[in-house]
Amino acid sequence: MEEAFEEQNKLPEFKLDGKQAQGFLAFFKALPSDTRAVRFFDRRDYYTAHGENAIFIAKTYYHTTTALRQLGNGTNGLSSVSISKNMFETIARDLLLERTDHTLEVYEGSGSNWRLVKTGSPGNIGSFEDVLFANCDMHESPVVVAIVPIFRDAGYTVGLGYVDLTNRILGLAEFIDDSHFTNLESALVALGCKECLLPMEGNKSNENKALRDALTRCGVMSTERKKTEFKTRDLVEDLGRLVKGPVQPVRDLIGSFEYAPGSLGALLSYSELLADGSNYGNYSIRKYSLDCYMRLDSAAMRALNVLESKTDANKNFSLFGLMNRTCTAGMGRRLLHRWLKQPLLDVGQINTRLDLVQAFVDDTGLRQDLRQHLKRISDIERLVHNLNKRRAGLQHIVKLYQSSARVPYIKSTLHNYDGKFSSLIKEQYVVELLILTNDDHLNKFISLVETAVDLDQLENGEYMISPSYDAGLAELKDELASLEEQIQNLHKQTANDLDLPIDKALKLDKGTQFGHVFRITKKEEPKIRKKLSTQFIVLETRKDGVKFTNTKLKKLGDRFQKILEEYKSRQKFIVDKVVNTTVSFSEVFESLAALLSEMDVLLSFADLASSCPTPYTRPDITPSDVGDIILIGSRHPCVEAQDWVNFIPNDCKLVREKSWFQIITGPNMGGKSTFIRQVGVNILMAQVGCFVPCDKASISVRDCIFARVGAGDCQLRGVSTFMQEMLETASILKGATDKSLIIIDELGRGTSTYDGFGLAWAICEYLVEVIKAPTLFATHFHELTALANENNVLETNMKQVVGVANYHVSAHIDSLNRKLTMLYKVEPGACDQSFGIHVAEFANFPESVVALAREKAAELEDFSPAAVILNDPGEQEGLKRKRDSDLDDMSKGAARARRFLKEFSDLPVETMDLKQALLQVGKLRDELEKDAKDCGWLQQFF
Repeated sequence: MEEAFEEQNKLPEFKLDGKQAQGFLAFFKALPSDTRAVRFFDRRDYYTAHGENAIFIAKTYYHTTTALRQLGNGTNGLSSVSISKNMFETIARDLLLERTDHTLEVYEGSGSNWRLVKTGSPGNIGSFEDVLFANCDMHESPVVVAIVPIFRDAGYTVGLGYVDLTNRILGLAEFIDDSHFTNLESALVALGCKECLLPMEGNKSNENKALRDALTRCGVMSTERKKTEFKTRDLVEDLGRLVKGPVQPVRDLIGSFEYAPGSLGALLSYSELLADGSNYGNYSIRKYSLDCYMRLDSAAMRALNVLESKTDANKNFSLFGLMNRTCTAGMGRRLLHRWLKQPLLDVGQINTRLDLVQAFVDDTGLRQDLRQHLKRISDIERLVHNLNKRRAGLQHIVKLYQSSARVPYIKSTLHNYDGKFSSLIKEQYVVELLILTNDDHLNKFISLVETAVDLDQLENGEYMISPSYDAGLAELKDELASLEEQIQNLHKQTANDLDLPIDKALKLDKGTQFGHVFRITKKEEPKIRKKLSTQFIVLETRKDGVKFTNTKLKKLGDRFQKILEEYKSRQKFIVDKVVNTTVSFSEVFESLAALLSEMDVLLSFADLASSCPTPYTRPDITPSDVGDIILIGSRHPCVEAQDWVNFIPNDCKLVREKSWFQIITGPNMGGKSTFIRQVGVNILMAQVGCFVPCDKASISVRDCIFARVGAGDCQLRGVSTFMQEMLETASILKGATDKSLIIIDELGRGTSTYDGFGLAWAICEYLVEVIKAPTLFATHFHELTALANENNVLETNMKQVVGVANYHVSAHIDSLNRKLTMLYKVEPGACDQSFGIHVAEFANFPESVVALAREKAAELEDFSPAAVILNDPGEQEGLKRKRDSDLDDMSKGAARARRFLKEFSDLPVETMDLKQALLQVGKLRDELEKDAKDCGWLQQFF
């Protein structure tokens, strides 16, 4: 905020004369209307924005409308704001990297003659890379997708194409989807999509709305394009120019899809890939399958806090922030970002990563040495990207050289490792590094740089070609040195002639205006005034002295300047040759970047696992159709990393046909939400290839994590809290399989108690009987715990419920002062009571309000059915629950009385003779009288 105001105080002055203003107004008002476009006008030293854009910038970035100026008068006036170069960079980063609702345009020109020179969008940032990443790392690679949704009776067929402009990857996918676009949402999350192209629709149908809602949930900007752009004509030929290798595999891949090629055609047109010759032969193309990785939708990403958010109080609030201990400049960070969105499904691949992490955990010296070397590695991916785009100079070449020079040390460190996983380390890294560093690859590049670049000048911050590299350059360098010597000799001779001490009184200056000149102070000037006027030419007299020259110095200076220009021209020509030669090493550097960034992330995992106060453990991984999910002493990694938290670990045992579906009850603030989230986080971490915060862990691989944890209003889209809750739950019911993991928290609280309970019961029943996925269901509806009752028979199909178990988060109430203490332990059995009023006391409610709440709750409990079970399964009594805490004696007795009445009403009196009926009633009465011994309220009836 303060920085914005400081920037406002430095607003560049915006002035146009009448004619210029009139011409600009005419041009601006003729521009086509585009509510999403933020247009900047480059005025050389600063930028301006106008109209609605100016108001948006003033309010959003300057936080005040006093920054606005009026261009023109009266009704023709136009709100305007001037923007410094630094502020432009700040705004550009926010619009293209953070927000997903605007595009960016930059115009150059003057008067009424302006032209569009740069355009950018969240998915297409190529034109602004020099601005966006001039002073910071590139944190993730933006991806733009295009989709063609085809409506079918059973749902949709989605044809999807995508392009990663940074890594030069093209991809296609085609899949069936439901009405909520669940699969599309997972694909958008996995790809890290920022922008989506859609065929232009004349009518805003419900299907179209559902699609746009899915894009909004993922934070993806939708861009409409004409349907004619979604074409496949000439697509194979166009891709043949862009993709490395022969065209036949491309033709075969395109032929295997029905709708996706049209999407790819629209992307080629939108991103103008064919207009840039540097793209030719540098792209790769691949088929993307939803089954490649664990599927995560936007709700799961939010619930598990996978990626960082602007609202995070510190970096450890997100899983990414906690796990990001990477050393390389940007490469490792981007790969970790991608891995967290694409957890693995293949047990072998997961175990390979875990083996490598274990090698780094077990050998502290190996880990620390490698991390020290990786700290000196530049962002090779970005450097190669600039090379391919012909944006690189000698500075980029030197950075690649300095990174390459570290590789032999990394190779040597890995080669010397002789631990348990030495064969794997050799296979994964050493063998490839041996190939990459041989005389045909990196060693050849290193020799090129050491020969071509003047490395001695690097200490002075100068990047120059070594004169010895080129005979012509060496000749020019020698001539420059000779001229420099002659000029210095002339300087000495002139000092002697004028009888002035050299460098102290008579200085030799070199500037852009006059070239080489002599300068003396004004104090010394009277001593030689006569000689100055007769033997020299006075060029300038200023406070700092008098500049003068003579014919000989001017001749030598002019010659020096001419040779210097030739030298610079020759130097530039050779730099271009060196850059072009370095481009031929692009594939080598791409392979090196992939290897080093993977090593960087795995070292980051090992560093995290080892450095935590309670070390992480390696999980045992089993295929999705076998094994259980057992987490002993599990913790939430992000919560335990907070300074103020003393985390209490818990066990989670999701066992097939025993506790595969867990209903978790307990008080607010008791830790239910943290517990169910930490299970999801632990599984995600394991499938990424990281150790987990547990004492012991065994995990059956999950193909998807569905999470409905907390819902907020989406009022801008007209979606209430409850509707959002139902939409997320519908996605679970339609998208989950028995190989998924489902996490649900407080379902049904957004509507009336009875409707909410009914929905929660029906959803639980469906998850248990139909989907059969391991589920953690946290709820305040204690009645749901009846699902786990062994004697309970579901009325829908008269089948016994198998695999449902009750757990609760424990709390202690002091019987004397009624104070509630959270224990944060998850224990078997259902919670025996609600704690809402006690939590209200935590919030310092007035005592009178708390007392009234207790009184009203007791009244309501007298008249409400209580179909729940006990904490201890061994104490079950039908479908009722007995309160074992010393709360209200009347409430305790009323519950037992209700059970007596229920059992009495259930007796089949019409089919019993009198003796049997009296016997049964007597038995019920004896049981009630026995229970009444501990309840004064019940004793009054006997």
